[in-house]
Amino acid sequence: MHRRRRTALVLTAAIAAAAPLLTACGNDAHPGAAAVVDGRRITVAQLEDRVSEVRAAQRAAVPDEAQYAQAISRTGSLTRDTLQSMVLDRVLHRAAQDAGVTVTRKEVQRMRTGLEQQAGGAKALETVWLQQYGIAPGRVDDNLRLQLEAQKLAEHLGTDTGQPAFWKALSQTSEKLDIDLNPRYGTWDVEKSSRADAKTPWVREVAPAGVPQAT
Repeated sequence: MHRRRRTALVLTAAIAAAAPLLTACGNDAHPGAAAVVDGRRITVAQLEDRVSEVRAAQRAAVPDEAQYAQAISRTGSLTRDTLQSMVLDRVLHRAAQDAGVTVTRKEVQRMRTGLEQQAGGAKALETVWLQQYGIAPGRVDDNLRLQLEAQKLAEHLGTDTGQPAFWKALSQTSEKLDIDLNPRYGTWDVEKSSRADAKTPWVREVAPAGVPQAT
């Protein structure tokens, strides 16, 4: 369980700070895109839908206003972290494909069953993934597939997900995919296969209606 959680933590964007949404000029080269990976867009609408799934799950889990505000404050970088996860998912999937690594639905279900037993049931597992990794209940299987791809790719490379050889493989794939982030969300660091904040003075941060402003 500990290794699986560590892998999830490495590959799932960290949760911290307050709750801003970012508004800015669009990416002129790819209007409406939050990111472009290998010529394929991740649209702003797709990103916002993923974030909304998490916020809805948080609201359902903690109906109390004070508790919900605390949940929001702990996941303030959710929009940017979610985009990193969406991009890294594509990078990892491509790296796994190039290495001939595949993950079956049966393997995902087997992993989930084991984790549910350790967590105390399906609901408990979903709560852990929501609270610790900012992943909505309906996305748990997708994340487990990601973890399995990472583990199997590392094994194929003769290393571990925390070792430089693994991240070097992702870096090489990141470069191959020519990743371009909308400046409002930062930039993509090819060497680290990670999103990085960019200095964009024209960007202003606002909270959506009904969400407490950061202090």
